[in-house]
Amino acid sequence: MHRLLFAVAVAATILAAAPAAAQQPVLTPSRRAAPVIVTPTPGATAIEGVTLTALSAPLPNASVRLRDVRSGRVTDATTSDKDGAFTFLRVDPGSYLVELVDRDQNVLAASPMLNLNAGELISTIVKLPLRMPAAGLLGRGAPTLLAVVAASAAAGVLASTTPGQPVSPVR
Repeated sequence: MHRLLFAVAVAATILAAAPAAAQQPVLTPSRRAAPVIVTPTPGATAIEGVTLTALSAPLPNASVRLRDVRSGRVTDATTSDKDGAFTFLRVDPGSYLVELVDRDQNVLAASPMLNLNAGELISTIVKLPLRMPAAGLLGRGAPTLLAVVAASAAAGVLASTTPGQPVSPVR
């Protein structure tokens, strides 16, 4: 019995190696695309990016502003193009956030913190968050309450209490 298992294992190893060798890709010389190298003007520093909806679609004509993290001041503002792209040119080295704002200048989304050194070009993405309904996933009302109570009863929850002493004075 052991000899049979050993013979099967050896045969499986040999068969497994044969197709692997046959499936090796054949490399043929082809025209390779030239790499894209972005080098800003010497001494120039810039931040570029794209604004996206919550579903990752481009967000055209969005108002974005550049905020210096150290001072908290807004240093520049612009509007994204039809593809959601924007650029801040001639930015001083430092730490920045790119904020996506509405008409009333309320922040809707922000980029991660960007640490910019002299002569660098940094790219970022500013994406709107997925919004939840104001009342939550279930909403409020009698049907929701009945659904929660029924699910709790089905799960075996008979009562709910808060452990410990009451923190509010009792009258």
